[in-house]
Amino acid sequence: MTDRDAEQKGTARTMAARLWNSRWLLAAAVIAVLIAFAFAAISAYVLVPALLLLFAAAMLPMAGAHRSAEGAAATETVGLQRLSGEYLAAAVADPLIIFDRTAAIVHANAAAFAAFGGIAPGISLPLKFRAPEMQALLDSVLSGDVASDIVDYTEKLPVERAYRVSASSVGHGTDLYVLVFKDQSETRRIDRMRADFIANASHELRTPLASIAGFIETLRGPARNDAAARDQFLQIMQNQTGRMARLIDDLLSLSRLEMKPYLRPGTEVDLRQIVDSVIDSLAPLARENSVVIERDFAEGPLDVPGDRDELFQVFENLLENACKYGQSGGRVVVSIAHSDADPEPGIDVTIRDFGPGIPEEHIPRITERFYRIDVETSRTQKGTGLGLSIVKHILTRHNARLTIKSEIGEGAAFSVHLPAG
Repeated sequence: MTDRDAEQKGTARTMAARLWNSRWLLAAAVIAVLIAFAFAAISAYVLVPALLLLFAAAMLPMAGAHRSAEGAAATETVGLQRLSGEYLAAAVADPLIIFDRTAAIVHANAAAFAAFGGIAPGISLPLKFRAPEMQALLDSVLSGDVASDIVDYTEKLPVERAYRVSASSVGHGTDLYVLVFKDQSETRRIDRMRADFIANASHELRTPLASIAGFIETLRGPARNDAAARDQFLQIMQNQTGRMARLIDDLLSLSRLEMKPYLRPGTEVDLRQIVDSVIDSLAPLARENSVVIERDFAEGPLDVPGDRDELFQVFENLLENACKYGQSGGRVVVSIAHSDADPEPGIDVTIRDFGPGIPEEHIPRITERFYRIDVETSRTQKGTGLGLSIVKHILTRHNARLTIKSEIGEGAAFSVHLPAG
C-alpha cells in the first residue's frame, strides 16, 4: 500500500505541474470559449481576436521553456567557472604542477607531493628541478617559442624514477602553465629486462653451439680416423645438445606462464600426493649425489587450489636444486605443515638442505632469469638458470609466495606458502 500511495502521489504531482505550466493556455482557451458563446451572435469576427489570444497564450510556455534552457546553460557555465584548478589537478592521477610566468609553483596535486615532496606554492621550479632537460623545458614554454613541449626526466632520489614530462600553457592570457609527469619507470624496467633476457638467452645458446661446431670441425679433420676421440667428442656434443634442449624447454615454459599470469587455477590438488611423486621421481638423482630425502608431513587432508602439473614443476625444481647444490650436507628434509597463524591461512611446503648455504646478498636475486650464484657449478650441474624464475611465475599464478632462508655453512630452506582457498 505504501508503494502504491507513493506512486499515486507522484502521478498527482506530475499532473499538477503540467497544469501549472499550461495555466496560460488553459486561461486563454476558457476566455476564447466564453467570447465565442457570448458574442458570436453579434459578429463572427469576434472569434478572430479570441484565436489570436489563444495562439499568444500557447506561445508563452514555449518562450518560458526557451528561457529555462538558457538559464540552465548559464547555470552550467557558472558551475564550470567555479571549478578551480585545484579540483581539476586533484582529478589527475599523474603528478601535476601548475606554475606561473616566473616559474614559481602555484599549485601541485597530491601525486606530485607523493612523488617529489618538498614542494609548496611559491617555490621556484628551476631550483626544485635542476636537471638541464627540465631547465630547457621551462625556458622553452615560458619564452613562448612553443605552446607545449615534452622531455624525458629521471628523478634520482629517494629511488630512481623515469618520467616523460610535458609542459604547456593553460588557456589564453592566464599566465599559468602546467607540468605533467608520466611515470615511465615500469616501461623502462620491462625494456631492460627484455634486452637482458635476449642477451642472456643468446649467450646461453651460443656457448654449446660453438662447442658443437668446434667438435664437428675436429671430427672432420684431425680426429677423422681416431675412434676414441670420436666417441669422446660425440658424447660431449650429446651433452651440449641436451643442455640446449633443456634451455629451450625452460624458455617455452616461462613463456607459457607469462601468457596467463593471473589466471587462477580452478581445481583442488592433494599436496601430499604431488610431493610424494616428486620425491619418487628424483630418487635416482638423490642416490647419485649421495643424498637422503626425509619426509615430515602433517596429518590430515592437505588439499589446496592449484594446477597439479605446475605445482609438480615447482617442487621438482626446488628439490632438484637441494639435491644438486646441497649434496655436501648428505640429506634433504621435505616438510608439509598447516599454517593457521599466517595472515592468510594455508599450507607451507619447505625443502631444506644442509649444504654450504647461500650468501645473503644473492638471496633477493636468485629468482631472476639466468641469475647464478656460481656459474661454473651451475653449468656442471646442468642448470639453465631459469628454474627459480619458473617457480616464481607459477607461484604468482597460484597467489602463493616463496620464502628463502639461508646461513653460510648451515644450508638453505625454500618455503612455499599456498593459500587454503
